[in-house]
Amino acid sequence: MDATGQKQNQRARDTTVTPRPVVWTVVDSGIGPLLLAATPEGLAHVAFHASPAVRDRALARLGSRFGTDPVEAPGSPVLSEAARQFAEYFAGRRHVFALPLDWSLSSGFNRQVLRELATEVPYGTVVGYGDLARRVGQPDAAQAVGAAMGANPLPVVVPCHRVVESDGGIGGFGGGLETKRRLLALEGVLPEPLF
Repeated sequence: MDATGQKQNQRARDTTVTPRPVVWTVVDSGIGPLLLAATPEGLAHVAFHASPAVRDRALARLGSRFGTDPVEAPGSPVLSEAARQFAEYFAGRRHVFALPLDWSLSSGFNRQVLRELATEVPYGTVVGYGDLARRVGQPDAAQAVGAAMGANPLPVVVPCHRVVESDGGIGGFGGGLETKRRLLALEGVLPEPLF
């Protein structure tokens, strides 16, 4: 085999995915239906506005990423516990999620930022994009922090809604600005909307 063929074979081996089982369910929440997906390691993905079309796209991406077709399994232990904790959160009775998490859908800088956010920005508080960049030792990476928030596979559990602009603006949000406002209002950071 020539050098080109060897490189192609190596690239194919490098991109081969070891199949991992994925289970999923959709739960109702204070912000609409959420898709919850888990692997044996823990909760791996949360998707907002889980209409059938959104659900199907998310499941296709998860299947590609984990090398297997996700299976609907609302009674799985991790999904049952996640559903219970989400219900408590939206009822105002839970301020910290205590779930095993599968971090495999994020890596590098994104994972570093998301872990900092998950452990160091508590319920009812906010942090600026630049502040979060400084916390992870990258003071000039505010835009990269924004990109990490947009790529967060575990919103609400890893609370990207708590990251705001330094000038007081609400910033962006993958679940939509109204969803971000509702989450911040639930946590007492913003007033509840009048209507």
